Amino acid sequence: MDSVKIFEKYAKEYDDWYDKNKFVYQSEVLALKKFIPKNRNGTEVGVGTGRFAVPLRIKIGIEPAKAMADIARKRGIEVYAAKAEELPFDDSSFDFVLMVVTLCFVQNPIQALSEAKRIIKPNGHIIISIVDKESFLGKFYESKKEENKFYRHAKFYSVEQVFNWLKELEFSHFKVCQTIFKTLDKISAVEPIKDGYGEGGFVVISAQKQVKT
Repeated sequence: MDSVKIFEKYAKEYDDWYDKNKFVYQSEVLALKKFIPKNRNGTEVGVGTGRFAVPLRIKIGIEPAKAMADIARKRGIEVYAAKAEELPFDDSSFDFVLMVVTLCFVQNPIQALSEAKRIIKPNGHIIISIVDKESFLGKFYESKKEENKFYRHAKFYSVEQVFNWLKELEFSHFKVCQTIFKTLDKISAVEPIKDGYGEGGFVVISAQKQVKT
């Protein structure tokens, strides 16, 4: 069963996770907010059930798993059924594109990033969050992969790997922050947001689409 089918089948269980882990969720939203441009028109690729789009005021999303998209629509998101590698938008349609722990589930990360770049306006931004493969959390998830229906099909990447892909696609002006410094069962309050990476399990990367002169 591929990841789309898993998310299709267990959409409610996935969505309920955010209520059960509310401090983790709130920490992740705060980290993302640090880089989301204010009063700009953006889309989320891999919008899931809309858990991030709603607090980040993103109105449009892409989601291939219908059951997830249906929940997001109930939350007021306009959802397009498509995959990250083939986005149903014209060139330069959005000020920014958000991808929250999406890269680890796509079949072709470079193609997904290339498509994101295509639909971003000149000087616009891509904002990506990952579970850093090199972090304690990435290593924990990797070790428990076979026991977790959602992460069984995931391929985790390091921050450096994502940097390299973005550089190949000629993005610039990188900014990075991190959160989630303890295992999820030890988190009983909102976690701090720190610049850089290397400690936190949840890393947010922002980069700008360069304009060719």
